[in-house]
Amino acid sequence: MHPSNVIRGRTTRLLAGRHILVGVSGSIAAVEVPKIVRELIRHGADVRAVMSQEATRIVTPEALQFATGHPPILQLTGNVEHVTFLGPGEDRADLYLIAPATANTISKIAHGIDDTPVTSCASVALGGGVPILVAPAMHANMGQNPAVRESLDRLRSWGVGVVSGAAAEGEEKIATPEEVAAAVLHRIARGPWLNRKVVVIAGAAREPLDSVRSLTNESSGATGIALATQAYYRGADVELWVGALQVPVPPFLRPTHWQGVQELLALAASRRADLTGAAAVFVPAALSDFTVERTPGKISSESHPTLSVTFRRAPKVLPELRKLAPAPTRLVAFKLLAGDGEARLLSASKELARDSGADWVVANDVSAMGAPSTAVLVLPPRGPARWIRGAKPDVAGEVLESVGRGLEVPGRDPATKEPRAPRGSRRRPPVRPARHPTARGPR
Repeated sequence: MHPSNVIRGRTTRLLAGRHILVGVSGSIAAVEVPKIVRELIRHGADVRAVMSQEATRIVTPEALQFATGHPPILQLTGNVEHVTFLGPGEDRADLYLIAPATANTISKIAHGIDDTPVTSCASVALGGGVPILVAPAMHANMGQNPAVRESLDRLRSWGVGVVSGAAAEGEEKIATPEEVAAAVLHRIARGPWLNRKVVVIAGAAREPLDSVRSLTNESSGATGIALATQAYYRGADVELWVGALQVPVPPFLRPTHWQGVQELLALAASRRADLTGAAAVFVPAALSDFTVERTPGKISSESHPTLSVTFRRAPKVLPELRKLAPAPTRLVAFKLLAGDGEARLLSASKELARDSGADWVVANDVSAMGAPSTAVLVLPPRGPARWIRGAKPDVAGEVLESVGRGLEVPGRDPATKEPRAPRGSRRRPPVRPARHPTARGPR
């Protein structure tokens, strides 16, 4: 077995059965391509590579063959590889990823110049409506060149997605393998979450005690970040509202921050349109049951050898979210108990659903707080509850699959039942068996 098959699908299976063609142009960032390829394979993809001559001076074809499990395309031959992999036919790629995309390659594609295997593949993909992503990598001054910026804008206007990396050390660096893989997943996602708005409210509430201290809890926010990430992978338009976190937010998610319960309620009221327009609102945030009166400035330990704090019951957030986002928005509440057993988890979930108006309740024990894995009891609107166990990203994916059942799959033509063209691309012609262009007979 080739080593690429050992890691296939280790992260998710969302790209299983999908074919990705990676175009490698001549930037020093080409040394990162094997990592990008392996990340795509970890999501289940079958990956092939096409290289410009300049790229072979930086990363060897053998390295790309090892990474993909296939010999890379180094030149176009009588087998018309650019048509075979990006023209109509059963071997057609689901997406063409150009990584790294140099200033030279970007500008050539934008002006219809086909003088390398990488740019010729882009020409066929653009003409046939195959989704394209480019991951630029170049010196910062080249990135600010008006001609390059104009070329990128032209590609965007044609539906080409641009996966930007960090600007550092005078360079516009290529995006990380995780960022590139997330962009690929998001661009060719399928299923009920495609193009749906999803709001995820994550993290721990912080109730300010004075200007420098606050009362909070032990939630890491990992479950909420996992839910937002998995929803993005599935093509959702994700709104992430975060309190205190102990885990990083992936760069492809743009969080809106809140601190305490009152601040969250104010945020929800100001963003009512986002809530009512959402297919689902997930609330794994660890919200405060109590608030305290904030003391101006900093409480002095010298003048307070002891300190008494009066707790007041905090307003309930879930019923307010239900008012702001009535059906058909699916409200998914989360319930945390401390060592009370399965029977109590189930009864508490039913109580929460009744009292808050939540459609779904996901319940777990306090032992999962801060841990990499979890076990949750999922109570649907109808039918029996069931357990989902595993790493938090895997559990988040299964929760999304459960909640998404019954949502009409978007992007499907009701007349033909065939999928519409991917976002930002032209309609793709019907897939026919691949054949060499010299083959005779009706097409």
